[in-house]
Amino acid sequence: MQLHGHVHMAVRRVGRWLKSRLCQEWLRRSWQLPAPRRCHAGGCSGPVAPAETLFTTRADGAVRLRLDPEGPRALPPITVHQLFQEAVERHGDRPALAYKRGQTWESLSYRQYQQQCRAAAKGFLKLGLERFHGVAILGSNSPEWVIADIGAIMAGGLAVGIYSTSSPEACGYIAANCAANVVVVEDNAQLSKILQVQKQLPHLKAIVQYRDPLEEKRPNVYTWEEFMELGRTVPDLQLDSIIRSQCVNHCCLLIYTSGTTGTPKGVMLSHDNVTWQTRMLKKVLGFQDHEVVLSYLPLSHIAAQIADLWLFMYMGGTTCFAQPSALKGSLLPTLKEVRPTVLGAVPRVWEKMEEKLQAAFSQSSLGKRKLVEWARGIGLQASYSRLDGDGSLPWGFALAERLVFRKVREELGLQRCAVLLTGAAPTAKDTLQFFMSLHLPILQMCGMTESTGTHATCTPQSSCTLSARWIRSRGRPWTS
Repeated sequence: MQLHGHVHMAVRRVGRWLKSRLCQEWLRRSWQLPAPRRCHAGGCSGPVAPAETLFTTRADGAVRLRLDPEGPRALPPITVHQLFQEAVERHGDRPALAYKRGQTWESLSYRQYQQQCRAAAKGFLKLGLERFHGVAILGSNSPEWVIADIGAIMAGGLAVGIYSTSSPEACGYIAANCAANVVVVEDNAQLSKILQVQKQLPHLKAIVQYRDPLEEKRPNVYTWEEFMELGRTVPDLQLDSIIRSQCVNHCCLLIYTSGTTGTPKGVMLSHDNVTWQTRMLKKVLGFQDHEVVLSYLPLSHIAAQIADLWLFMYMGGTTCFAQPSALKGSLLPTLKEVRPTVLGAVPRVWEKMEEKLQAAFSQSSLGKRKLVEWARGIGLQASYSRLDGDGSLPWGFALAERLVFRKVREELGLQRCAVLLTGAAPTAKDTLQFFMSLHLPILQMCGMTESTGTHATCTPQSSCTLSARWIRSRGRPWTS
């Protein structure tokens, strides 16, 4: 009996050991499995793959995360799938994407958005997408663009944007470099580019076209509707297993630079790169939930990819897609329809807006020109007072706001816009001061693709003016 009691006690001790965290960690290291989901003070993180180095050039490689007990680097690392799922749980029935069909604006809720991304992911799996191989997307901004992007990541591939203005040779180089199994194109013109270089793409298995009917039916070329039906037989469990297997320190995006120093370079960005940048941007810029943005800058660029897709997903915001002709003249009418709460633009867009307003001012009557001149003086004074930390408004500001500033915002479709941003190149001092004089301060951002976009920015509380000359600056850098 005594021996039996000792055996029973030993068995219980072994059972407790097998359940212990120390034993589980020993077993994990012995078999070199990805680290289990773990929790930090700030919340629950996603799975982390074992890694010894801070960088990798392998598509299937992993990188060591740098985490601190407090500060920005204490933010729990999560995957883009966790970010998306949280958005669906918090904002499920709110509009996620809005787009125009004819003269009517239509939308997808967050729940519908996720369902379509899952359908796209199953379609990619059915087409034979291999783990860490590319899905190249060639076309203008649209719901199909972002659904293909997220669907590719869900299916275990890498989302790869290609500028719609790229030559056939440039498209072929990127598609070959990322080992693309599938290329998603906008229309027949973009399809033609891929067909010209198809023989140079040894990994290519299929092409999907998301706008306009196919001019000619070809083997392994699908319409968007056909593609979205392909994966109906793929079990949810199979897709869920692939999603769960992805780690926060694995690559999920390839952003190709413009190639100013030779051929385009593919910048590898991890789940953690994307989700950390997204959450920090919301915090630093003071964005609120349910913001509205107009997506018109190329999604193949890091700025639009992070802002229009991931940042607004995290905020439960609405991304409205402009027409492909936005930068050829239709941007302003679309801004008036959408009335975004956030607007980001490159310097040339701000310059064109300035030129339009200057022309309108010069064509008005003498009395109106004098009124605008007076109001702009008041606006510039108010903007500089804010820049210097003085919250006081000059005498006459309320009148200038009612007679001039409000009407300018209405003319530009910026009535609801609380944050204006510029980046990608230096913005001229005169342009920044012009908008400051209309009480439309533009915040400058600095960054690069390799830092997942922004690595320093001005905020509504710490503005920066005068562009490259940096006469006054209070930008806020952060580190990852």
